Amino acid sequence: MIYLDYSATTPVNEEVLNSYVETTKKIIGNPNSLHKLGVEAKNLIDAATRQIATILKVKPSEIIYTSGASESNNTAIKGICLKYQNRGKHIITTPLEHSSIIEPLNYLKKQGFEVEYVNLTKDGKVDIKDLEKKIREDTILVSVASISSELGIRQPISEIAKIVKKHPKTFFHTDITQSVGKEKIDLTDVDLASFSAQKFYGMKGIGALIKKENVVIEPLIHGGKSTTPTRSGTPAPALIVSMAKALRLAYDNLEKKQEKVKKLNKYLREELEKNNIAINSPKDAIPNILNISIENIKSETMLHALEEKEIYISTKTACSTNDKSDAVYAITKDIEKAKHSLRISISYLTTKEELDTFIKEFINIRNELSSLYVKKD
Repeated sequence: MIYLDYSATTPVNEEVLNSYVETTKKIIGNPNSLHKLGVEAKNLIDAATRQIATILKVKPSEIIYTSGASESNNTAIKGICLKYQNRGKHIITTPLEHSSIIEPLNYLKKQGFEVEYVNLTKDGKVDIKDLEKKIREDTILVSVASISSELGIRQPISEIAKIVKKHPKTFFHTDITQSVGKEKIDLTDVDLASFSAQKFYGMKGIGALIKKENVVIEPLIHGGKSTTPTRSGTPAPALIVSMAKALRLAYDNLEKKQEKVKKLNKYLREELEKNNIAINSPKDAIPNILNISIENIKSETMLHALEEKEIYISTKTACSTNDKSDAVYAITKDIEKAKHSLRISISYLTTKEELDTFIKEFINIRNELSSLYVKKD
């Protein structure tokens, strides 16, 4: 098996899984309970929270545990807009966002909110001057992902945050799901940030929302005591402890890991370009993601043909339901490229031998399917 869909989800690190299993076995108390077993569970969660806070350079009180990035994004967006709608109903975002950003915004549009898309530069980055122009007196939220999950485009998050900070009534949210564990990110001027453990070799079903202390949001889930009043529900000690472990391991030897990924990305890009494959990801994109397009062949057809060879890639983000990639179209302005795009996402676990096999099979399948297409014409 050759797995090249790490941006959708990563395999669980063995040490992380062991932490989860051991915690599940030993910690049976409800962290909300006042007895000894409950206190023991709470103390373990508090220790894990301090570790996460130290790594991300935030305060422990600013960490809200969720079921994953989708819940975190929904909590941030709906939470801000419902809390501060008396200030205004104007929201700014980009066409590159994950569906867990776009869909909550579509929901809010039905509630009378106005969503405006900031212009992008040729390489897909937020046009800073256009952002400054678009922020109005009634703008309550700007939401921009640190890295596009489909194209790997890095956004100037610190620069965007500083601009938003000039407007006291406007909050800045960023989805850092594709950044965490792959590169360090400065959250100093960010109001809210979302991420999920499954993207950095952690367990599925656990993520977090960073909410700065000065930010108040309307909770999505009400129902009683938890690690924070912003999100009710019984905390899951094993998932929280395992996420802290995954985060720490992800940042161990980070430079060495990413240097390997850069070399693999460069090799893959060059080999595909030699075979006339269109590359959609800019060269300064995060090396973990390479988005391509193939002429005339449906993305799903190529994906399933590779699947028969036990090679796994993606068409769009795993959560997307569109028949084309809105992100690819936003950058290329080419509807055919957007309909025929594929995402290859690699990791420090990926080997050159795996890429060689992928390239060979990919080109063979492309040539075979292309010849069938020509014959039909």
